[in-house]
Amino acid sequence: MFVDSHCHLNYKGLVEQQAEILARARDSGVSAMLNISTREREWDEVIGLAEQESDVWASVGIHPHEADQHVGMDCAKLVAKSAHPRVVAIGETGLDYYYDKSDRAQQCTGFREHIKASRQTGLAIIIHTRDAEADTAAILTEEMREGAFTGVIHCFTASAEFARIALDLGLYISLSGIVTFKNAQDLQDVAKWLPADRLLVETDAPFLAPIPHRGKTGEPAFVADTARFVAQLRDVAPETLAEQTSDNFYDLFTKARR
Repeated sequence: MFVDSHCHLNYKGLVEQQAEILARARDSGVSAMLNISTREREWDEVIGLAEQESDVWASVGIHPHEADQHVGMDCAKLVAKSAHPRVVAIGETGLDYYYDKSDRAQQCTGFREHIKASRQTGLAIIIHTRDAEADTAAILTEEMREGAFTGVIHCFTASAEFARIALDLGLYISLSGIVTFKNAQDLQDVAKWLPADRLLVETDAPFLAPIPHRGKTGEPAFVADTARFVAQLRDVAPETLAEQTSDNFYDLFTKARR
């Protein structure tokens, strides 16, 4: 059975056919999904679905694109909302210097508040980083010195050097459908040597559908295709990779129950 460690079931393209999307995921062997929030106004919706569906879990957080719209978002708000029993993670948060949709200083401030919430609650943090490796690594390293926390670099597309930094800090790495793309050779090389006990798979649905679904709206069922591709890269049986990544999910997101 597979676990989709990162999807957006409330986003356009999925929310309109949510029941069918969930049914296809289950039929494809997906046993659990982590539904990610990116704005405060989504929190209740994301948590509400997790209350209704026993195999769906929720996160609370603010995407770096939304940092300017959430200047008052602090650790206390995140901690309070994450007390809900169906909330198993903080995020997604992080830094995105590719689109620069929010002020970089505000992104950094928000990122640190999420880390504080992760540290205070013991919940794993879900980290987005794009064209911001140096600042992401610096913040993670500085904050880890202030006190331990755990988390995952989601939809990993960064360098091998950054992967090693994240792993040295005790973080996990999650691979999305991007790893199946023909132009993703560097990422495929990283995927081959990532420690088996730190590896997750995800869809980031409705985005980034893997081959052979590229160009379609992504959905959690497709995590099986990504997992099989990664298993082939690593020369292990798909069942082995499914079991290992599922175990890793529950090791990282300790509030989630099988």
